[in-house]
Amino acid sequence: MHKKKMIWMFLFIVVLSGCSLKPDVAKLYKEESPLQSEIIIPNTFSANEKETIKVILTQNGERVEGADFVHFEIWKQDGTVTYYMEEAYDLGNGVYGISKDFDSEGLYFVKVHAGNNGSIIVPQKQFVVGELSESELDFLQKGQQSQIEGHEHHH
Repeated sequence: MHKKKMIWMFLFIVVLSGCSLKPDVAKLYKEESPLQSEIIIPNTFSANEKETIKVILTQNGERVEGADFVHFEIWKQDGTVTYYMEEAYDLGNGVYGISKDFDSEGLYFVKVHAGNNGSIIVPQKQFVVGELSESELDFLQKGQQSQIEGHEHHH
């Protein structure tokens, strides 16, 4: 947690100093091409075998080789499994991955922290290993219900 706070404070200072030093900062933001990602989850998970979760990074319509940083963070919804932020392997051609054991069935989340040429993204994706428990099914249903309710409040 402390590390994340430091990163955000650093980014805030960098942004502030960038604004004060460059009068054409609005033009720079318009020209920035955002980093884009596609998280790829294995179709099946085998017991006692490491599985690789991948992300494909693109920027300006091209694959990003040698990104400034790519880290993965993985956790199980019920809190029993947590893989803290870890640097990804560069698999080449803009593909980055991490291999982990998924011996415990249930609902998982993966969050990718990636940055390149001043663009930083933190996409997240949920995935299922094996069967979901009743509490995990409830969690998903409540999540969908709150999204539906949230949309109703906006109208």
